[in-house]
Amino acid sequence: MNESKNPSEIAREALRCLAVRHMAPTPANFQACYNEIANLPNVAPFPDQQLRQLAIELKARNEAQEKALSELDAAIGRRTWSGVQEAFLGFVAAGEKSNSLALAPPVLPAELAAKLARFVECILPALGDENERVTATAADFLLALRQPAVEIPVVQGKLALMTHQVLFAAEEQVEIKESLLNLLHLIIENIGELSLDDRWLKGQIDGLLVAVAPPLTLRHLDEMERRLRDVLVRQHEAKTRSIEVQEEMRQMLAAFIERLSTMNASSESFQGKIEESARQIEKVERIEELAPLLKDVIVATRSMAEESARSREQLRCLQDKVLSTEAELAHLHRELDSASALARHDPLTDALNRKGLDEALAREIASMQRKETPLSVCLLDIDNFKKLNDRLGHEAGDNALVHLANVARRCMRPTDTLARYGGEEFIILMPDTLLEQGIEAMVRLQRELTRAFFLSGKDKVLITFSAGVAQLQPNESGADAIKRADQAMYLAKRAGKNRVMGD
Repeated sequence: MNESKNPSEIAREALRCLAVRHMAPTPANFQACYNEIANLPNVAPFPDQQLRQLAIELKARNEAQEKALSELDAAIGRRTWSGVQEAFLGFVAAGEKSNSLALAPPVLPAELAAKLARFVECILPALGDENERVTATAADFLLALRQPAVEIPVVQGKLALMTHQVLFAAEEQVEIKESLLNLLHLIIENIGELSLDDRWLKGQIDGLLVAVAPPLTLRHLDEMERRLRDVLVRQHEAKTRSIEVQEEMRQMLAAFIERLSTMNASSESFQGKIEESARQIEKVERIEELAPLLKDVIVATRSMAEESARSREQLRCLQDKVLSTEAELAHLHRELDSASALARHDPLTDALNRKGLDEALAREIASMQRKETPLSVCLLDIDNFKKLNDRLGHEAGDNALVHLANVARRCMRPTDTLARYGGEEFIILMPDTLLEQGIEAMVRLQRELTRAFFLSGKDKVLITFSAGVAQLQPNESGADAIKRADQAMYLAKRAGKNRVMGD
């Protein structure tokens, strides 16, 4: 017998030998392998003692292995090889299962996973949907949580990434709210300083409504705040001067009334003198007495004429000043209207903003229905704008938007309207234009952009755009036409960009 190995080790090697040789695990094959390894003769009798010694050497690591050893002891007692075989196989299988359970990472309980998924869904609306990274991270996290069995290390990794993204998004939301409060405070503080004419409030209110319309970005709010501050300064100056002019008008009106009163008093005094002279003339008996009376009449008449001349000159000057003041007051009104209109324009490109676009679209639709003429709507989107921003910086991106707006205005007709729809998207309203003509106009704009390079420092950058054009249908809303133009623009993007498609 091989004395260097104990029966337990020999039995394990015998089992491995059966597996290597692909032999059926019958008692005879096991006995043969065991005897071969132990250098024993291959005898047929049932090896009670050897098997019991083997059972003693085997140590159970779990309940399943303890049960297998009990079955092994019973099978040895019954001297049944099939029982011994099943007990050994059960012992080995229980050990392998125990090892696999010990090595497998823990799984998150299903109830906890569901609650965590619900928590993520609840906080997403508060963060908004403008941040694509947060949205994508949250979607990936929710997908993992909804799996039948998700491992805790996986959840920990995704939760850490989600927490990192949420932190930045939450900080941005706080800054956005603070900026909105600053804008609201500016409007409220200015209400008391504005003229009583409510129309002058409309531009600021419209600007605020545009500023709080989604998507909200800090850059957009900062630009709107700067523009509103400029508007407020201009309105305050114009309002102050308007009050001064109105006071001057009141003073001139008072002077005019006083002059009329003076003229009336002088006229009454002159009339009294003439009547008195006439009565005295009637009493004159000698020619010598007539000369002094005539002299008094001449002096009174000359004084009245001089007074009338002075009054006419003063009234003429007063009239000229009134006309001049009226002109200045009208100019101030136009200044205030212009200041309010600034809130309807995009501060970066000077194109109409969303509020201005809605008003222009309503006017064009009304005109189209009244005149029964076509109206085409184009939506264009700059190609690869994010890459341009990442490569050259946000300032260059802003300058690229301004460049596109300037080139578009040069190519447009006076009746066309340019509006910034959001981000790098623009809308052009083209009245009296059929669909085919609108497509041709956008192709011409693309060609003009290829000739008018955008300069970023010393680098020439080619700007292209994809566009969709839709002709407004009878009884169709402007929003529906823009939606069709947006779908056509998306097809142009899918087709390779720098294209114009119609719907």
